[in-house]
Amino acid sequence: MTDKKIVLTTAGSQQEAQRIAHTLVDRRLAACVNIVPQLRSIYRWQNKVEDAQEWLLLIKTTNQAFGRVRDTIRELHSYELPECVSVSVEDGSGAYLDWISESVD
Repeated sequence: MTDKKIVLTTAGSQQEAQRIAHTLVDRRLAACVNIVPQLRSIYRWQNKVEDAQEWLLLIKTTNQAFGRVRDTIRELHSYELPECVSVSVEDGSGAYLDWISESVD
């Protein structure tokens, strides 16, 4: 087990996804953010089934920075309840994991 995390969130537009990604990297809260364009999300919200086009962000960070990542997503996001789910990184390339550590404060 490592102290690295992959955090998932979605955004309602490409511009919002880019703004969140740039801010997280600029603030050294993430080493890298991948943006997966135009996925389709079907979900229940306020007792209604919704169908929306979204952009998925895959955020590479550390366990220590996760709380600040979550707060930044909440700060910048247009959704009333933005997705913010973290997945622990069990193992990986040592050099890549070191790079994440060096890139995140």
